[in-house]
Amino acid sequence: MKYQTAADAGYVSCHACGHVQPHVRALRHVRCARCGSPVHERHPDSIMRTWALLIAAALLYIPANLLPVMHTASLVGDEDDTIMSGVVYFWTSGDWPLAVIVFIASILVPMLKLSVLALLAFTSQRGSTWRPVERTKLFRLVEFIGRWSMLDVFVVTLTVALVRFQSLAVITAGPGAIAFGSVVILTMIASMQFDPRLIWDPVDEDKHKPAQHSQDQPHE
Repeated sequence: MKYQTAADAGYVSCHACGHVQPHVRALRHVRCARCGSPVHERHPDSIMRTWALLIAAALLYIPANLLPVMHTASLVGDEDDTIMSGVVYFWTSGDWPLAVIVFIASILVPMLKLSVLALLAFTSQRGSTWRPVERTKLFRLVEFIGRWSMLDVFVVTLTVALVRFQSLAVITAGPGAIAFGSVVILTMIASMQFDPRLIWDPVDEDKHKPAQHSQDQPHE
């Protein structure tokens, strides 16, 4: 079954208000007739911007896990704790539900977001037609998780507050907390820069190609 997309019909939707309007390709700068926002058929340099943000987030993900997220100063001495050492501390202390929450929110979720966005950017850049429906669902999942991305920072803050409450010590945030917060923000912006319509462009091109019939004639 043949179908026609909005772009094929000469229409484009606004990213801000969703208004669908005719797209004049001859004009370099087109603005929405309703809200005045710039209108594009595809996000300009979507894949390049996504890759740049992902690489920056991946580089910061290393110090976010290696550098201490909190510094504890007490009468006994000073101690630095990373995210993983906090997970181990809560696990060995019997607070395994909190350890699981910190591990999922602070280690597993950021790593999965980076991996999924890298997969989407790589396949879209190569013009792959591999499982477009599943890749679209992955993007929606990352977009949904992105709404709760600041929960990761909240978990780190909650961890500091719990340790401060349970011990007579002065606890301050370490450089790992800054790197971790930067990873969260960069992955959120990367998911916003990625244009999911790029997943379906190669699929639409394949479906609009004329069918190629074999030139071999049957021998009688």
